[in-house]
Amino acid sequence: MMVGSQTHSAPIWRSLFWFSIAWAVAAAQIRYSIHEEMKEGSFVGNIVKDLGLTVEEISVRRVRLVSTGKSQHFAFSSRNGFVYINDQIDRERICAHASPCLLHFELIAESPMALYRAEVEVRDINDNDPRFLNDEMELEISEIAAVGTALSLPRASDPDEGWFSVSTYSLGENEYFELEEKGVTDEKKQAQLVLQKPLDREDVAVHRLILTATDGGDPARSGTLQIRVVVLDINDNPPVFTQSLYKVSVREDEAQGTLLTTVRATDADEGSNAEVNYHLLGSHPETSIPIFKLNSQTGNIFLDGKLDFEDTKFYEIEIEAKGNGGLVGQSKMLVEVVDINDNPPQITITSFSNSVSEDCTPGTVIAIFNVYDADSRENGQITCSISENLPFQLKTSFDHYYTLVTGHSLDREEASEYQILITAEDCGEPVLSATHVLTLEISDINDNPPVFENPSYTIFVKENNPTATSIFSVKAIDLDWDHNSQISYSLIHDFKDNPSSYVSVNADTGIIYALRSFDYEQCSEFTLHVKAQDRGSPPLSANTTVILYIVDQNDNSPQILYPSLPTDGSTGVELAPPSSVPGQLVSKVVAVDADSGQNAWLSYQIQKASENGLFTVNLYNGEIRTARAFQEKDALRQNVVVLVKDHGRPSLSTSVTVSVLLSDSIPEILSDENNTKSAKEEINTNLTLFLVISIVFISCLFLLLLIVLLAKRLMKLKESKHFKSTSLKRADRPSS
Repeated sequence: MMVGSQTHSAPIWRSLFWFSIAWAVAAAQIRYSIHEEMKEGSFVGNIVKDLGLTVEEISVRRVRLVSTGKSQHFAFSSRNGFVYINDQIDRERICAHASPCLLHFELIAESPMALYRAEVEVRDINDNDPRFLNDEMELEISEIAAVGTALSLPRASDPDEGWFSVSTYSLGENEYFELEEKGVTDEKKQAQLVLQKPLDREDVAVHRLILTATDGGDPARSGTLQIRVVVLDINDNPPVFTQSLYKVSVREDEAQGTLLTTVRATDADEGSNAEVNYHLLGSHPETSIPIFKLNSQTGNIFLDGKLDFEDTKFYEIEIEAKGNGGLVGQSKMLVEVVDINDNPPQITITSFSNSVSEDCTPGTVIAIFNVYDADSRENGQITCSISENLPFQLKTSFDHYYTLVTGHSLDREEASEYQILITAEDCGEPVLSATHVLTLEISDINDNPPVFENPSYTIFVKENNPTATSIFSVKAIDLDWDHNSQISYSLIHDFKDNPSSYVSVNADTGIIYALRSFDYEQCSEFTLHVKAQDRGSPPLSANTTVILYIVDQNDNSPQILYPSLPTDGSTGVELAPPSSVPGQLVSKVVAVDADSGQNAWLSYQIQKASENGLFTVNLYNGEIRTARAFQEKDALRQNVVVLVKDHGRPSLSTSVTVSVLLSDSIPEILSDENNTKSAKEEINTNLTLFLVISIVFISCLFLLLLIVLLAKRLMKLKESKHFKSTSLKRADRPSS
């Protein structure tokens, strides 16, 4: 049941982006109050309402409950935001004598990340009866004891606190003894029997009494002790301890059998009445296993069990010294258990984001964790640290809670993963520590553009290349990861040229293909601009320049510019005076080649001539010169075939025929040509007549041959018919 709540929330950092992480803590704790022993599932409080949240935010922000310690006392419902009791809580077991009894739990919100703390006060109920260490006890008193003599009685213990602990003692009706209560140092009541009238052992040797301890609950609980008071003969001096309170400090790891202290009591009587025996009346708190052992003769007190500071820090032991006369004296021993550093720290990760974006802002929360040490004082004081030279920091929030945050900007390309070692050390001697390793992955953002291997490329491609073949490959790299590093390539079109008509680039591989066969004579070079763009959001890109040079091949034959074929009715011949001397220039062959380099280097040579040795041609410039003087026997018209070839591999060539007339003037040339023409015509006429006569003669011979063959055929046919008729006549004639 919640009796009161208080909510104070510090401002919460809210991010504008879904992937950012925020951190917020409550400025003051929320406090609830419940009674112990409430049933499992009992309502504790509506913490979501007290924090100012809504039920819808619970699932969106992934709110969950965490608590430290071995037991999970509380549970959180994400359906309604209520906190319930997870198991029955026994205040006496959890808090012992601590007051108030406080339990803590924390709520963790994941998105944005926040930590809230609440404490629950467990109130005591009267669920334990007062009880004495033993159900029965025996006291001895001398029969001459004076009225007013007091006999100490053991205290009853009650694990409850306040009014629910032992409140009063009462004694059953009797005529000899009366019960008195007095306060002691721990503000608890101490009961004792006080003699009200003289005793007479011969009258009553044993008095049986019932002592009742009652707590202040409503209804009250009680416990009883059966007391036997034995009346002894005269012994008028009770034993007296040298100290009313013995204080001992002992380490919790002290070995069993260790001597803690020695108690001493003296008896003023003489003889056997001065002998004293020691007894333990009990210890508080009570344990099922005896922790201490007393030697009844020597008063030596030994450790007879194992101590644990984390379970019990103090023991109060009641000691009795008893003389032979029956009188007793009492003392106490207070044992303080000294803590040693026997518990290492414990690290509990309550919230952890195993991945964070590389562009997260400094101070982004990575993890929330709790450290705990069951030891006390310096043995329980803990210092936390993380690995050095890492871009992370530790910050404290609540007691023993730490947050791991980014210290400065991250770069996945420098480190894609961090192994963060958390070390918790206590301040004890020797120092105990615990470690925990967090593996944090850095998620990539698109913060690196592609980078080409070279800012520009120069390539050479032979002309007349096959189409659709690869001619080059560009490559860019991107330091990002996954789709942010996946690159596509494309050509950039500018207003001067359209390279896509010449080449294309594979978007995935960067291989450049020729779309057509290049012709050096049309285009000797052109420039491409290739863009590499990643697939991030937004995408980043880079450009490179590819200068493509077309390499010339020998695919053009030389072209003759001079001499050209006559087109105007001219003779198209060169004149060489008959009086020319050797070496005189007659003509020149002029040729060009559309190729370049050695493919366009031309050489000239005479391939064929009407008269060998009459003319020469210069190898490099094509000049035709006379090799000797002309003679009368030389024909007036000379034809010189000049071969022009380039130096390509394979070499290509072209030939041209140069006609040279050995004459000083054109009219002379024409007269000589007319005479020559008449003679040729006469010769041609005679030749034609001879041919006609030959054809007629051959035709007559062929016709005569046909007639002869036909006649022979007819004669053979006639003879065959005559033979058949003769045979028939012979067959018809009768035989003699």
